[in-house]
Parts: sequence; C-alpha cells; structure tokens
Amino acid sequence: MLEKTATTRPYVIIHTHTAIDGNIFVMDLPEFEAGSQYYQDLALNPSTQKLDIDAYVNGKTSAEDNITHYKTPDLDENAAQVPEGDYLAEPDAAMYYISIDPRGELAWPVNSFGYGGVEAHVFSVLTQAASNAYKLHSYGIKRLMVGGGGVINWSLMQNKLVDEVSVILAPIANGDPSAARFFTAREPYTTVEDMAFDLAHLEHLGDGVVWLRYTPKS
Repeated sequence: MLEKTATTRPYVIIHTHTAIDGNIFVMDLPEFEAGSQYYQDLALNPSTQKLDIDAYVNGKTSAEDNITHYKTPDLDENAAQVPEGDYLAEPDAAMYYISIDPRGELAWPVNSFGYGGVEAHVFSVLTQAASNAYKLHSYGIKRLMVGGGGVINWSLMQNKLVDEVSVILAPIANGDPSAARFFTAREPYTTVEDMAFDLAHLEHLGDGVVWLRYTPKS
C-alpha cells in the first residue's frame, strides 16, 4: 500500500481497468475478463484486495450503464421539504457505493449494490439542482476508490484531488474512436492539460495483465 500523506480529505485512488489503447468499454475477449477479475480482486475481494478502500465512486453515466439502466425514478413531487445537510442512512456500512448524481436522476431500485462479491450501501452526491423529492446521502471515509468514467477521473485529477492512479492494463484494443477513455476532459468543467506521473509500482498479474500504480507529480 502506498503511504498516505497528511490530509483532511480521504486518500483518493483512481482505479480503472483499461485496454492498451485507453478504451474502458467492455470487449468480448477472455483477456478483458481476466483484467476485469484482477480489477475486482485488487479492490474489493476481502481475501485478495490491496487498496484498503472504504468506498468507491462512479459518475452518473457509469451508474446508468451498469446499474439503473437509464430508468426514471418514481418521485413524490409533493414530498415534505428535505432539511439541509447530509442524510446518513446507514453510517456503519462496511462499504459504500458513492453515486455522483447532480440533478437526482438515477432510479435506484434498492439501497445497496453488490460488485466483486462485496455488498455496498448506496448514497448519492447531489446538488441544489436535485428535486426536493430526491434524498441526499453522504458519509466521510478514509480511502476512496474512483472507478470512472473518464470524465470524473479527469475532473478529480485536474482539481488536484487524486493521490494515486491505479491502472489494470489488459492486453487488448479495438481502436474505437468513440469509446470512453481512462481520462476525458469535458468543457466547461475541465480542459485538456498536460500532466506527468511517477511510477510507484509495476506488477505482472498474469494473463498478460499488468498492474501499474502512479502518483501525480507535484
């Protein structure tokens, strides 16, 4: 485990499974499945994990693609006013799935999500743009894994909120120019910017899959 620097925020790790062309989309290849399994084992499997995370976060598109499948939430627009501040539904959960959902548009069917064999309690990070009918869930954590997509990865990088970048590099590619990438700038929120990193760890995991750990250069 890389050393944590003194800070008042969580230690933030971008941990993403990618092809050698930067594509983070699913590919119908055994090498993709191998990389995906290593990704889960290192981050979530209690017997093999090495990142020691308390929670992991995904952007809204990742949640829609993999969990809520673009359904519309059933909301009571006449609901009582939600008080300002954080709502802690389950403050003692062993793992949290943090959803970045600025306008409260994700239709969660249940309040937990199982990934990599680990059940995670869901809470949403909302803004004032969210309807009053949509509750806010928030909780402070010590080690946070960011699992993409590329827009949220780059947003955190550009705002200097990342301590470590963990790359599970699978020996695959397809050259798709429209595929989501490991890092993606999106104006007006982020811009294209040159950045450099220091290599902290390199390990061949098997099946041609390599684990690379970087720290951002000051």
